[in-house]
Amino acid sequence: MSVDVTTVLAGTSFPNPVFTASGCAAAGQELHQFFDVAGLGGVVTKSIMLNARSGRATPRMAETPSGMLNSIGLQGPGIEHFLDHDLPWLAERGARAVVSIAGGSVEDYALLASQLRGRPGVAMVEVNISCPNVEDRGQVFACDAKASSGVVNAVRKNTDAGIPVFAKLSPDVTDIVGIARSCVDAGADGLSMINTLLGMVIDTTTMRPALAGITGGLSGPAIRPVAVRCVWQVHQALPEVPILGMGGIRTGLDALEFLLAGASAVSIGTVVFGDPTAPVRILDELTRALEERGIERLRDVVGLAHRPPRTVVPEEPDPVGDDLPAAVVLDEPARAEVPS
Repeated sequence: MSVDVTTVLAGTSFPNPVFTASGCAAAGQELHQFFDVAGLGGVVTKSIMLNARSGRATPRMAETPSGMLNSIGLQGPGIEHFLDHDLPWLAERGARAVVSIAGGSVEDYALLASQLRGRPGVAMVEVNISCPNVEDRGQVFACDAKASSGVVNAVRKNTDAGIPVFAKLSPDVTDIVGIARSCVDAGADGLSMINTLLGMVIDTTTMRPALAGITGGLSGPAIRPVAVRCVWQVHQALPEVPILGMGGIRTGLDALEFLLAGASAVSIGTVVFGDPTAPVRILDELTRALEERGIERLRDVVGLAHRPPRTVVPEEPDPVGDDLPAAVVLDEPARAEVPS
């Protein structure tokens, strides 16, 4: 059976639902030696800032059980280098660039968005308002609904009308649905969920924090249940808002779990450090998983786990006949655990 794996995010069609995750593949050139990056749904770039940035001090990576901590600190060459070198490289290869942008102020984000206007190859803008690897935790705009909406509104106003704007949310909040709603009300066309969780590791030999920056962003399989929960809650509250889901995806079945929770596409991140071909492998595994389940269109499984399950119960037996009782199918409401 041939499966239609195309997906639509805020009116923009993509050939398949598998994207890279910001920060794990730079602008795609590192992965291109292993497979054609144009074959992915999209390439999400490392977050771009206005000026070149060296990032945080080393050491800035540490392994954890089922995951890793990073404290890179948004290292990058700045927007001018990106526009002169990285974006043209992606456009020449026919890759769909999802440009992640980050800044220290609303004005930074507005300037970044304005410089992307009219640039060929830009398929979407991802607004990184949730990176935990900043010196000032007050710069994590996604921890506050008002701050989030201010950034998103500025980006939306300075982005070409036909280009979707997705806000990238942090799980380190008490009410992610409230933050999501404020972003959508401010003009976000969709949501990227989730960014890393803030964590830390202490080296028991040196008896000091393992990272120079003390804390870092936790990623990998350890965070997947948190990510799935966040996607579920936001999709349940805002079912018409497209979601790009991410967080510890290693296999096609992991990707399917996100789709069932309500994501329309997924980003593949930490796993590429050990398996650079993971994005294409996961796409193949997801396609085969859909085939095995008799599903012809990927869009039919988006949010499927929210629909009422069907339960078979027997009818009362016929008092006069000898036939076995027929079956009746009842619908039961889906239940969601949402914190108060």
